[in-house]
Amino acid sequence: MTDRTLRSKRRQVGALCWILADEDQIQFLLVTSRDTGRWVTPKGNRMKGLADAEAAAEEAMEEAGATGLLSSEPIGTFTYDKRLSGKARRLTAVDVYAIHVTHLFDRWPEAHERERRWFSRMDAIEAVDEPELKRLIAGFAP
Repeated sequence: MTDRTLRSKRRQVGALCWILADEDQIQFLLVTSRDTGRWVTPKGNRMKGLADAEAAAEEAMEEAGATGLLSSEPIGTFTYDKRLSGKARRLTAVDVYAIHVTHLFDRWPEAHERERRWFSRMDAIEAVDEPELKRLIAGFAP
């Protein structure tokens, strides 16, 4: 996919939240989407006045109650069909920033709307639907 193609799509930012668990195994924090209940990374629209990395961190806090050490550059991009009002869909590109989670809040803004769960790398790859996101998770190295 060319840069020009990506620019022609709707753009969002997302957070790949991770920790090192027992035996130095990476785990990923995923949340359920509000509309379909599928497992996804926290993501959302770019925010005026915030750098994209900061907006990704804000999405991680709002959707998953997670904060931590944020990468300043995206680790990759994935695309998905965003459901708009009615039955319309729009191809959306998500620039993903890694967040090494240092704190999870018991209460967070969207706790009543989403489930959050830690996944092993293999389970996270299986849980998400988007092929490009599967590849990002598979290839992620802190």
